[in-house]
Amino acid sequence: MSEIIVGIDLGTTNSEVAIVENGISRVLVGDDGDPILPSFVGLDSEGKLLVGKAAKNAWVLAPERTIKSIKRKMGLDVKVALGEREFRPQEISALILKALKDRAEKSLGKEVKKAVITVPAYFNDVQRQATVEAGELAGLEVVRILNEPTAATLVYDPQQKERTRILVYDLGGGTFDVSVVQIENGIVEVLSSHGDTQLGGDDFDDILLNKICDQFLAEHGLDLREVRTSKARVLRAAEEAKRRLSDFVETQIEEEFVGEKDGVPLHLKMELSRSEYEEWLKPLIDRTMDCVQRALEDAKLTARDIDRVVLVGGSTRTPIISKLLESRLGRSPHREINPDLCVAMGAAVQGAIIAGQPIDSILVDITPHTLGIRVLDRSDSFSFFGGRNSESVHRFAPIIRRGTPLPSSRSEMYATASDEQEAVEIDIYQGEYSDVRQNHRVGKFRIEGLSKVPSGNPIVVQFDLNLNGMLKVTAKEKITDLQKNIVIDSVFSDISSDQHKESKRRLSELWTDELENSYRNPMSLAPSGMGDETENSPEGMGASDDDFVIRSDDYKAIPDSAATANDEFLSLVNQANEVISKAERLKAKASAEDHDEITKQVSELRSLLEAQNYADIPARISKLADMLFYIDDA
Repeated sequence: MSEIIVGIDLGTTNSEVAIVENGISRVLVGDDGDPILPSFVGLDSEGKLLVGKAAKNAWVLAPERTIKSIKRKMGLDVKVALGEREFRPQEISALILKALKDRAEKSLGKEVKKAVITVPAYFNDVQRQATVEAGELAGLEVVRILNEPTAATLVYDPQQKERTRILVYDLGGGTFDVSVVQIENGIVEVLSSHGDTQLGGDDFDDILLNKICDQFLAEHGLDLREVRTSKARVLRAAEEAKRRLSDFVETQIEEEFVGEKDGVPLHLKMELSRSEYEEWLKPLIDRTMDCVQRALEDAKLTARDIDRVVLVGGSTRTPIISKLLESRLGRSPHREINPDLCVAMGAAVQGAIIAGQPIDSILVDITPHTLGIRVLDRSDSFSFFGGRNSESVHRFAPIIRRGTPLPSSRSEMYATASDEQEAVEIDIYQGEYSDVRQNHRVGKFRIEGLSKVPSGNPIVVQFDLNLNGMLKVTAKEKITDLQKNIVIDSVFSDISSDQHKESKRRLSELWTDELENSYRNPMSLAPSGMGDETENSPEGMGASDDDFVIRSDDYKAIPDSAATANDEFLSLVNQANEVISKAERLKAKASAEDHDEITKQVSELRSLLEAQNYADIPARISKLADMLFYIDDA
């Protein structure tokens, strides 16, 4: 009998666990018969841990003791408060995973030790490592990290013999992904992926929340967002209205005694139409459609080349999404398999394949980000540079390009910048920009004791990327074979064994036999298996004797003023650059008047980027996106 490997969809809003039995993938249910576990963690009034539905119910009454949407913080060096204590995001995620592990063990009557866990295709290496650590803290061996759109594809006829190209549109609670996948003779190959890890149903809810609160403020002079319990109640009402508008053209939003002013209780009552709601969502949905276009371009395909469109994630129930996809791609989207459950089911299929069950499909996944290193360069091709020109020290040299099938090994040769240079620093980044400061650092290390030779000493840098997106980097001096490597499998620069033991102790204190959901065992934690330390904190970088020289320059310069290490600004810059790229592409279709206006809007947006005027950038992006929407549909 093959070993048990469950599939887990660790979602922003909801999570599920599934298993393949007798060739059939099924999602396991809790004691209440519900396959969905809300991704909420909280404490009751006595300080006892609540996970799932009980925590979600408690959130409305005690939001200060409840954590939701923790997935959006995965990979960030932050802590979140739970009662009087603070926890890292992966520790909170571990509690959700532990609840799913216990659910599976109770359902199957067997111990569960291994899992395939899904992540958004656009999760970076740090976010993936945080997910692995969360699994380990929950007592699970994470045998594979699998992209969510890829997992969904595995439950849509992976045994297809004729070549079929599928576009997977995955809009969950907190993240968005789109992947173009090809299936032929049981081989599932991801051709391209694009997305946004800060866009999802939570943003839909926030838009509704603000619209409701703005109207209430205008009517009663009270801002419900300033009272935590009132805000939580309105947000819950917004979520319910969102779901109803998926099926009905209008709905009533009602909450009694939602606030109080001058001793008088106030009630919320508001009528909302689907058309109003979808109009408010339009800028966000336009962003997803831009990602769809980018994914098609990366796959070198057009809409006519797509055979099937598959919807994944509960937020895809919003009717305008299906309408826009059908309009742009000429295909009616499929959601025969529950969009909330298909990712977990696909993860279970992958787990069954790893466990050796007879499932006739082979998965070929890709890396969603380009990986490379920081180098020096100069404008003349094929020449070395040993000076200190500040504009040349932040160049990004790609080694593994975005869209490369996994696993992958690639190497490139670089050269030292100075005579008798004894050390080089390998500064590793992922991203798509030629200026490394706009990309995401995933680690760095030094190779020392190099030969004392003139500048131009060749150094070979090799990247080995496995199926989980884990990266090994090796640097070797060609003339002596002196080498050093690093395996980037830790989340932050200093996740020590002591910290891991401390996480184990803290989580064990929370996990008791008195849980609201009747989960059974004390927390059982696996060793972390962490490798060499990496450094992820942003810092200034200048030229030094550790620098490399790149042999040629085929990269576009990015203005220094646009550079930042802040993840939120990076997302903003990505959105701005995408809409600018789309504008340049569509200008030719525009009328003379629109052409001039687009040129003006692009110029103003670029000025905001260069001035680092972050507050005004979203509105400018939205305005330009609105113009392009009508031109693109013309």
